[in-house]
Amino acid sequence: MAGSRLQGSQVSSSSSAFSTPRILILLTLMPLGLAAFAFVLQWRGEVTDPMRLGVDRSRFPGFPGSSPIGSTSGVDCGGQQRGLSAFIHHPGWKYAIPENGKPKICVTTSTAGGLEQILPWLYYHRVIGVTNFLLFVEGKAATQNVTAVLESIPGVRVVYRTKELEEQQARSRIWNETWLSSFFFRPCNYELFVRQSLNMEMAIVMAREAEMDWIIHLDTDELLYPAGSPEYSLRKLLGDVAPEVDMVIFPNYESAIERDDVVDPFSEVTMFKKNYDHVTKETYFGLYREATRGNPNYFLTYGNGKAAARIQDHLRPNGAHRWHNYLKAPKELKFEEAAVLHYTYSKFSDLTSRRDRCGCKPTKDDVKRCFMLEFDRAAFIIASTATREEMLRWYREHVVWTDRELNLKLLRKGLLTRIYAPQLIVQGLRQSGVLNNALAAGQEQLERLKTRDKFLSAVSTRNSSSSELGSKDSKDDHRLASSSRRLMDLSSLSSSAMVVEDDPFAAVPPLPPPVL
Repeated sequence: MAGSRLQGSQVSSSSSAFSTPRILILLTLMPLGLAAFAFVLQWRGEVTDPMRLGVDRSRFPGFPGSSPIGSTSGVDCGGQQRGLSAFIHHPGWKYAIPENGKPKICVTTSTAGGLEQILPWLYYHRVIGVTNFLLFVEGKAATQNVTAVLESIPGVRVVYRTKELEEQQARSRIWNETWLSSFFFRPCNYELFVRQSLNMEMAIVMAREAEMDWIIHLDTDELLYPAGSPEYSLRKLLGDVAPEVDMVIFPNYESAIERDDVVDPFSEVTMFKKNYDHVTKETYFGLYREATRGNPNYFLTYGNGKAAARIQDHLRPNGAHRWHNYLKAPKELKFEEAAVLHYTYSKFSDLTSRRDRCGCKPTKDDVKRCFMLEFDRAAFIIASTATREEMLRWYREHVVWTDRELNLKLLRKGLLTRIYAPQLIVQGLRQSGVLNNALAAGQEQLERLKTRDKFLSAVSTRNSSSSELGSKDSKDDHRLASSSRRLMDLSSLSSSAMVVEDDPFAAVPPLPPPVL
């Protein structure tokens, strides 16, 4: 009996010793076989597969599964190391949207900024799918060096604030209605708000002529963030909106800068404070005081987002933040993930630039005539009365997020968030040379304009014997011709819609978020 047990034990141990190498061989061959099978599948795939061309899918906006955080380095098709901000750019590509693509999206803005702000803003939105741009320019934005660049970009239309434009807007039906009347004849931000609404009214007509499907009003310190679209595409986002929806609302996120020396907000700022609509009520009010940091409100400026409207009959603006319709109440949809990123007071120079645009007195009573929001009023008073050192100290206390522990706490709780996609796209556009190409094309356009100006000046000199009035008209005509200005008559708006004497839907101003 003992002998049989010993024999069985020997057989068992010998079979176990025999099977162990087999298991090891099997475990070695299985991964190799799977790898070979995967290689065969890839080899039989399409030649146009971006992965086979050496393109890092994670760094290409528009590919499903792309991540704005991505890897910190990679190799491009030429074998050169590329940084985190690498963006695929094909030389000669003008970022034109295919004509047969739908929907066609128009962004309109009223700006006095320079190219350093307008160009990254414009090309970022071109990348995510904006088709056309209507730029109502004045101040620095209306100078010839700036407009020559803007007018050389396909899909961009520049509208100048000329006497003719002001006369046409003075005949707008808006002046005879009540929905915007509370903003009339008031200085500074109120005046700007009315001007933006008048420009938006004109932009509706222009966008309709260009056969656009959607129109959005943005400032040049705002970037649309099409979260919720697997391709980071605004066109995909709006294309999926149900046809019965007239207006979609992008809740705004506000920049939370971490330094006081930011120069290029789009490339340097990645932390944002989320909108009330995108966090829970308990989180918002539970951390309200910590998130406010002694400021008048949860956000420094507005908190009611921006809207995109489907272009249709009787559409009208409803202030700079919303749209409306003369014949019906629009059906609205608020995005649960997509947002508009507002880079407000992101540069220290924003304090003085806002001060220089307004001639109000720096008193608590007078600033109420000029500004709608409390923080704007406080910032104007500081910028008008304090020294630079005092302004910088105030700026660090009220705008800059220097408390790392607080930042981490609010990031974990979900009130603050990191968003990298705009930074990557804008930095990539700079590195790829797209913005420099636009500047070069604008310089060529400027040289052509100067040559034409010299010719027209010579013609004007030879005809100097004409009357003073005729000479003035000639100069005006030349100024309009050299700038390619095209204005339209707004009478079509008045004739195509029913006049409403007492509109209960007053214009929506920039509103603060809910208070505690």
